[in-house]
Amino acid sequence: MSPRVISAAGAAAAVARLSYSALRARPPGGAAKWERTNHRGEPITLLEGPAVALGGVAGALMSGGSGRERLAVAVAGAGAAAFGTYDDLAGNGGSRGFRGHLGALRNGELTTGAVKLAGIGVTGLAAAVIAGRSAGADAGSRSSAGAMADVVINASLIAGSANLLNLFDLRPGRAIKVALLAGGLLGASGGASVAAPLTAAAALLPEDLGERSMLGDGGANALGAMLGTAAATSLSRPARIAALGVVVGLTAASEVVSFSRVIDRTPLLRRADMLGRRPAAESPADAASGASVAPDHEANAAGAPRPAEAR
Repeated sequence: MSPRVISAAGAAAAVARLSYSALRARPPGGAAKWERTNHRGEPITLLEGPAVALGGVAGALMSGGSGRERLAVAVAGAGAAAFGTYDDLAGNGGSRGFRGHLGALRNGELTTGAVKLAGIGVTGLAAAVIAGRSAGADAGSRSSAGAMADVVINASLIAGSANLLNLFDLRPGRAIKVALLAGGLLGASGGASVAAPLTAAAALLPEDLGERSMLGDGGANALGAMLGTAAATSLSRPARIAALGVVVGLTAASEVVSFSRVIDRTPLLRRADMLGRRPAAESPADAASGASVAPDHEANAAGAPRPAEAR
């Protein structure tokens, strides 16, 4: 890892921590606007999301790679954060999942989740166009048809990754752990631009695991979009197609399968998911009710704001 990438990663972590402290001290619109109640009946804030997005974007602009690649990561992260935060603050959670939002549209209702999906799609396309021909693109990408195919693949990968990571923001620290795993694989393939968003998220992982804050749609969408852009600008076309296939497959599965239940029933995954977290029935309210696992809201993947029980 080059000194420039290391510096950018350090800056991303510092900006994330400073932004979080500043936002907690003076929350835009007041603390109540950002506060939710988790499954323990305890208050939790969504301000982690904007802080991670600010750190990731700032670090991405300072990282290695071409100017186009750095700008693409920043645009993807900022756009996804903006639309995700809009859904966090303005949504009512009435329609969930792709099917829910599409069903609402057929009935003439435009949900905040549908606006977010469209906005992140446009953001992904803009980032793909800005990035241009990726560093790992094949020779065929030099043709106009190849270049167009790369834009479509990359835009889908960026938007799909933004939505997919949001699927995992249902338990403390889970989305960041998934991002760190995916980012580690990308970093091994030479994706220098992945370091900044990962260190920004890691800097606030203790707050997430401690159930004091959560990424929310704004943070999870931004982090996923930046990881998707890093993949789009560093992987070969076959690798990007394979990655997109995984993203689409998992997103489709989320409409019918609960990721939380799969994790809870798989010992290795459950141990990794619980690493660093408080025991499930630690609070007096949980012990009194006999609750051990928060209710699942996997159908909320397309971006409706999380109900109180989601975390």
